[in-house]
Amino acid sequence: ALGLTAEVDARVGEIPTPRGLSAAERPGWLRAAFQGTWKAIPGDLDYDHWRGEIAASLVSRGDTAVFSHYVAINAVVSRLLGRDEVLAFRPDHCSITVLETDGRNLSLIAQGAEASTGVL
Repeated sequence: ALGLTAEVDARVGEIPTPRGLSAAERPGWLRAAFQGTWKAIPGDLDYDHWRGEIAASLVSRGDTAVFSHYVAINAVVSRLLGRDEVLAFRPDHCSITVLETDGRNLSLIAQGAEASTGVL
């Protein structure tokens, strides 16, 4: 309707599943990850680095809307709040978290609405 082209950027997508983990094992792995910190998530990836990459990808975007996932939103918010916990808050479905960038830094302006969720 706005005449704009959507961009798909995997950096703001769902948290990567460790290699060798089946789809049936993923929910349990994710529930365990929510109980810990970014550096302690079990698997073969550096998830603390992954959350840094998400934040870095947002710095240069300027005025834009990014539609993403529960865990990716937590990745950015926890980083901006200086928290190591994976679960920094519980964004509700369709909630809006507002960030601001000056092209070099990223700031949290407002967290989206929180609600109980079936994710856990």
